[in-house]
Amino acid sequence: MELFAAMPLAEWQDTKATLHRFAQVVGKIRLASGVRRNHWWHAPFHLTGRGLTTRPMGQADGNPIFTIDFDFVGHRLLVTTVDGRMVSFALYGQSVASFYRDTMRALEDLGVRVRIDIPRPYDLPDSDRPFADDTEHAAYDPLLVTRYWQVLSQVNLVLEEFAAGYSGKISPVHHFWHTFDIACTRFSDRMVDQPPQVDPVTREAYSREVISSGFWFGDDNFPEPAFYSYTAPEPEGLDAEALLPETAQWISQRGGHLAVLRYADARSAPDPRAAVLAFYESAYRAGARRAGWDIVGLACPGGITDPQLTAPA
Repeated sequence: MELFAAMPLAEWQDTKATLHRFAQVVGKIRLASGVRRNHWWHAPFHLTGRGLTTRPMGQADGNPIFTIDFDFVGHRLLVTTVDGRMVSFALYGQSVASFYRDTMRALEDLGVRVRIDIPRPYDLPDSDRPFADDTEHAAYDPLLVTRYWQVLSQVNLVLEEFAAGYSGKISPVHHFWHTFDIACTRFSDRMVDQPPQVDPVTREAYSREVISSGFWFGDDNFPEPAFYSYTAPEPEGLDAEALLPETAQWISQRGGHLAVLRYADARSAPDPRAAVLAFYESAYRAGARRAGWDIVGLACPGGITDPQLTAPA
């Protein structure tokens, strides 16, 4: 299989818009049903061999243990309980409204009680429209959805490889349903004193210094897929640091600077995987140097911290 197949945003924009809202429906169920973890680590999805999973939820909130999976090979949503019961339905041929209705009915049929506090999209143009009323978004191209999952799977493993090089606190590699990107985040142990007016979602996500690395499929603000990295809080002079490969660049976004390697540039590199790893490493070192992190002390070459194993023979 080709590494990083072509994924132009314009080709699947309508399908992506529908799938993004499907993901938000399930993501909000995940948010309501999982055990809370620091920095919202309980909220995102994780990859499987056929799609995405919420991982098991329930029990702590009184519900049976259940899992919701997107199968992007068979193109079905599967809701399963730990005792082997399952309800599934096709993803194609659905509007957001019918998907929402069928998902909530599946949970009810399995005896799962879930209340979504705000059953509307988060941070999307139609955030004031309930899922139950959205018959507009109903595009679903199975071939493009499968390609999306395959690209996501490839990026996931590159991020896993990059994550292995850090011995400090680091998030899992996870897929965020609210922004529709995949990322992992490295943390320092220094707390961030945020202004009181900062919203609670941001306060928890950025309560420590972070350097985050990820990939998104493009949106209205940046209409093409790209690999990215940012440091928060952003240290002075970050955008003056060199990035690899030469096609990578700093762009201004939301009052700060984002390191970006366009997907098209990574695909055209002689070794795309090596180009992406070099990009992530250069952006991390840029942020870590400027923020004063212990780069050497936090390094974890080959995913090993045992000095007996890392010592030269």
